Amino acid sequence: MTHPCLIIGEVGQAHDGSLGLAHAYIDAIANAGADAVKFQTHIAQAESTPGEPWRVKFSRQDATRYDYWRRMEFSEEQWQGLRAHAADRRLKFISSPFSLPAAQMLQRVGLDGWKVASGEITNRPLLEFIVASGIPILLSTGMSALPEIDEVVGFLQTHQAPTTLLQCTTAYPCPPEKIGLNLIPMYRDRYRCNVGLSDHSGTIYAGLAAAAIGIDALEVHVTMSREMPGPDVPASVTADELRQLVEGIRFIEKIRNHPVDKDQLSEEMRPLRRLFTKSAVAMSDLPAGTILSSEHLTFKKPGTGIAVERVGEILGRKLRRPVPADTLLSQDDFEP
Repeated sequence: MTHPCLIIGEVGQAHDGSLGLAHAYIDAIANAGADAVKFQTHIAQAESTPGEPWRVKFSRQDATRYDYWRRMEFSEEQWQGLRAHAADRRLKFISSPFSLPAAQMLQRVGLDGWKVASGEITNRPLLEFIVASGIPILLSTGMSALPEIDEVVGFLQTHQAPTTLLQCTTAYPCPPEKIGLNLIPMYRDRYRCNVGLSDHSGTIYAGLAAAAIGIDALEVHVTMSREMPGPDVPASVTADELRQLVEGIRFIEKIRNHPVDKDQLSEEMRPLRRLFTKSAVAMSDLPAGTILSSEHLTFKKPGTGIAVERVGEILGRKLRRPVPADTLLSQDDFEP
């Protein structure tokens, strides 16, 4: 019996600095049936320098990347409101801190899980603070090779930190040939921890495929519309697609949790089998005394007479009474 996958709707920067839109995303993710909402917590002064370059120049209202991070900031009081809203909607509240001050603020706000972004995987002071909190950790592997993953997972496991390791490819959107589902079972075997997928494909397909092989958590970016602003929209699913994804994963989990006994299932299908299989039928009017041969027979539904696979038992036998054309033969039609 597998436990349900934790399905996380990632808001990231999709709120575009609007507190009202951030709250709207909480409702949309809850309405889609997901288990958790995830944000990113930025404090520009603590995480960046004014000269930070753009990854993609997407903003027409921010002169610099630093200006953009400042516009994405929420106050501690505003984060408390978002946390409370998520709790009201029965969503776990998860966030990625991008600086130690951001993590300290989130701990004061209260959260159900940390997400360590792939760019922070070597940030030991941040990791030490997160580990000390005792709160479960989702660890992204987006830009890391195995030796680096070995090191950070070893550090977390040494401190007995509850960890879910997420396969992730840092591409927005991520093409199917780089999603790397093959790494998920490898991670489970290698690290003996929970595993999952942080998906940037912008589709529901990768998440469904991952659920079919078995994952503990799935994180997907969410957008209200593909016309929304922001750098992650091409790598996001819409709220309606998130609902489909949730329904699909729960469907797949029922399949995985209910292995079928083929013999038992065949027995349950016995009434249908009689409707869909074929029986021996007289090809033409057959008089009494006919010695039955294959030329006298055809095979038609339903399968309530002499089954096609048993026809050898009646060939060469003599009819004791006439059988009209297109009539199912029975054992009573033959002499003993």
